[in-house]
Amino acid sequence: MHSSMVRTCLQLSTHSRTNWVYHRSIPIRTSRNLTSEAASPDKKTLPTKSQYVLQRSSQLTPHPSKLSPERENTVAEPIFNPNDQSTHAVGRPVVHSNEEPFDYEKFYQHELEKKHQDKSYRSFNNINRLAAKFPIAHTADPKHEVTVWCSNDYLGMSKHPMVLESMQNTLTRYGAGAGGTRNIAGNAALHLSLESTLAELHRKESALVFSSCYVANDATLSTLGAKLPGCVFFSDSSNHASMIQGIKHSRAEKVIFQHNDLVDLESKLSCYPKDRPKIIAFESVYSMCGSVGPIEAICDLAEKYGAITFLDEVHAIGMYGPRGAGVAEHCDFEAQSKGGRKGSVMDRIDIITATLGKAYGVVGGYIAGSRSLVDMVRSYAPGFIFTTSLPPAIVSGALTAVKYQMNNLDDRRLQQLNTIELKNTLVNQLDLPVMSNPSHIVPILIGDPAKAKLASDLLLSKHNIYVHWTVPKIGKDSAVGRELEFQQELDHHAVQEERIWTDEQLGLVDGTHPIRIGRDRSGLHLDSNHIRSHQQRSTILSSQENSVQFDLELNPVHPALNRAPATSSVSVEYTISKDHQAVV
Repeated sequence: MHSSMVRTCLQLSTHSRTNWVYHRSIPIRTSRNLTSEAASPDKKTLPTKSQYVLQRSSQLTPHPSKLSPERENTVAEPIFNPNDQSTHAVGRPVVHSNEEPFDYEKFYQHELEKKHQDKSYRSFNNINRLAAKFPIAHTADPKHEVTVWCSNDYLGMSKHPMVLESMQNTLTRYGAGAGGTRNIAGNAALHLSLESTLAELHRKESALVFSSCYVANDATLSTLGAKLPGCVFFSDSSNHASMIQGIKHSRAEKVIFQHNDLVDLESKLSCYPKDRPKIIAFESVYSMCGSVGPIEAICDLAEKYGAITFLDEVHAIGMYGPRGAGVAEHCDFEAQSKGGRKGSVMDRIDIITATLGKAYGVVGGYIAGSRSLVDMVRSYAPGFIFTTSLPPAIVSGALTAVKYQMNNLDDRRLQQLNTIELKNTLVNQLDLPVMSNPSHIVPILIGDPAKAKLASDLLLSKHNIYVHWTVPKIGKDSAVGRELEFQQELDHHAVQEERIWTDEQLGLVDGTHPIRIGRDRSGLHLDSNHIRSHQQRSTILSSQENSVQFDLELNPVHPALNRAPATSSVSVEYTISKDHQAVV
């Protein structure tokens, strides 16, 4: 580098033992050029082109081909060094050697092989759900029909005639796409109406719609963490990947507390001054285990230590509360039924995030909070600003679904009653190892991902029942087969297809060791008349049940599973399915 150049430095990040430093080389102002500038005060000159280099303040690492497997993600030499003619500074040509270029395809194949080795490789089946025959779908062959047990369309809203009619009318009038980002040409009256309705649902000042809840979580958390000075995140160890990514992208400090452990959370909050910005990020219903977050107690800790709360209601929205606003609303059921109140659990939550898929049956995500908070995210979050907005037909369908569930408690009541019925059947009649939780999710423990996949394959090949599985990481050597969702009218299959779960090939576990749970149940029978449905609700639901505030604590559990599981499991999300034609 020229002797008349000095360097200003900005440390970008620290990775392991390596510090990367970004340098901008700026020319020194000598007496000669200062005199020249003074002689021509009105003359505007372009700044001298600066040089940018990357340097690393540690010893050199080997060439990529010599990296050990443990260091395969380490950035390799040569580094950029302006004083070394063999290296490259921006704007200078590289003298290429005879080395072979990086083998990208080999790298991709190596990464995929790791997925195959740990049994976490995801295979996608061709499944085409039929709106007129829900929950039936056909495979790649239109004549091959299967029953879908793994849809997240919890309340069957994707086929609701009001939702379909709304989307069809909007599609005809406004076309297929939004036509632009929200800040250019994609901000329609429907978007504003949906956001206003979502704010009303959660009794917040404002709401903001995103293309998905994954994007909503990522964009919101990364923006808040980057903007709040010295922000610290306190994240539940079982949080969804979208929240983890958002926190990571913010580059803010992160503290992980044990799942639903208030003592651990408080001990970590107490280590930080009250005036330092803090965000507690957690969920209401955790999809892998079905547990429910201690929302009110976390609000108490947040107020005590000067933190704000970020609550993900993705698996609870539409499913709990008198208007379907989620578990936070459900915590004050009576008060929320009468219009809410100041100081309620939902009122104390600073940021609520949820989906327009799942219980609402469409697609999209959103946040709800104070007007200034939502406006700041709207103004700064790249994930919101730089993307085409949701199509009008999608927004219209979501708006119809939200309004419908705000005014109809029956779906949630029936779903809870059927969940209890299913859990009783699995535990008391089939003796299956169901994990205890207070939600609609029914996790059944299985020893490993290979056996979870085997169960899925057997159901599809032998019985035309489609249950997919995935393997999210929740701890060392653990995997979860996710999510078998039993449709209401398929409840009898829990008995009929019991042999899938008791096959010697599967060897179900209770969390510590394999057990054989199969035995002769030839006389076991589940009376189909006990299955709740919209067609039967006028005669099936007693007056007491019609006014029931479904109990989050009433859940049977296999006696061997009163402790936290030590191994992997399958999560069964029990879904209500019904013929909306009968009630519209």
